[in-house]
Amino acid sequence: MTQQLRLGIAGLGTVGTGVVKIIRSKAALLAARTGTDIIITAVSARDKTKDRGVNLSGYAWEDDPVALARRDDVDVFVELMGGTDGAARNATEAAIAAGKDVVTANKAMLAIHGQSLAKMAEDAGRLIRFEAAVAGGIPVIKALTEGLAGNEITRVIGVMNGSCNYILTRMENAGLSYEEVFAEADGLGYLEADPQLDVGGIDAAHKLAILSSIAFGTQVDFDGIELEGIERVSIEDIRHAADMGFKIKLLGVAQKTGRGLEQRMMPCLVPDTSTLGQLDGGTNMVVLEGDEVGQVMLRGAGAGMGPTASAVLSDVCDIARGVRLPTFGQPAAQLLKSTPARSVLPAPYYLRMDLMDKPGALAKVASVLGNAGVSIDRMRQYGHSEHTAPVLIVTHKTTRSALDEALAAMQGTDVLASTPVALRIENV
Repeated sequence: MTQQLRLGIAGLGTVGTGVVKIIRSKAALLAARTGTDIIITAVSARDKTKDRGVNLSGYAWEDDPVALARRDDVDVFVELMGGTDGAARNATEAAIAAGKDVVTANKAMLAIHGQSLAKMAEDAGRLIRFEAAVAGGIPVIKALTEGLAGNEITRVIGVMNGSCNYILTRMENAGLSYEEVFAEADGLGYLEADPQLDVGGIDAAHKLAILSSIAFGTQVDFDGIELEGIERVSIEDIRHAADMGFKIKLLGVAQKTGRGLEQRMMPCLVPDTSTLGQLDGGTNMVVLEGDEVGQVMLRGAGAGMGPTASAVLSDVCDIARGVRLPTFGQPAAQLLKSTPARSVLPAPYYLRMDLMDKPGALAKVASVLGNAGVSIDRMRQYGHSEHTAPVLIVTHKTTRSALDEALAAMQGTDVLASTPVALRIENV
């Protein structure tokens, strides 16, 4: 006899509606692949009367997602509401306490409360699965926990926010300012209700925190991420980078160093011939590096109804098949508390600054860099305005601490017309 797996879905926005559509249209295929009839028994959302383009009349309705999580006819609670706390967290905890497994797309909740939720679930013998929380339809969680389980992961690197990649690509291709493309993206609905989650790098940093935990066997540490958004990237930066053979990407990087776990989400320069450099539009890419496998690149749609709902169903199917793994790949009680390390490994840097157009200005900057132990690889001066002269410098490899020392010292030289922009050049 074919078994049944009964789902309760909380949140019927783009992703939740997509999950309903897949289950309704592919029921036979899902049953064939899992040996289980996957059915929806109950749903919950803010507005029962909203037309979502899919028939929900056959499902029980709960106004309260916590009540949905506790229903006797729900085996798996599917949390697609979003939000760090509030209803999403309360309902997730209620589901675990009621003996349900949980599938979620909620990266913010896991990045902040992942350790406590994982411990709660594992103590109760329950699962939390979250393929949809990171990089949409790209199966990066499964790759780390299963496909690369025989590897020591040495580095995780990638473009993890399609909206930011769209903005930077659009700026380059159309020659538009950040402000112009931001307004365009917002008008097209590409940004979150709070755009700072996207352009400030917060959304992507949530994803990086989750990947770091799985990759390095550490407790999720969102606060340990060096975070910088794309707001200060100008069209001039993009043009200057292109002149030197680079593209600017909002890049997430996590790697173990001798001083601890380095996690950063910030704009970086990458070679324009690299795979990441050629990544355009809203596409995501995550690169995983392991000691045995070398480099593995995963690329695909990082958001949207179909890709994200597909990731939700991959978790549901694994539960139907009886696949049971610790939340972050290792038992939560064994995950180590990481020591944050801030940009320890040396790298070259791109510097853009506007100098006062007066004799000796450039010499003072070069002297300050040299005194901090930062050597110059390349330097270009562009056409100056009436009072300032734009200068572009690429350094040899240096530490961020040495560069910060130099930038702080420059403030006392009286030659800066504006705050310098400093972007790391990443080897990919």
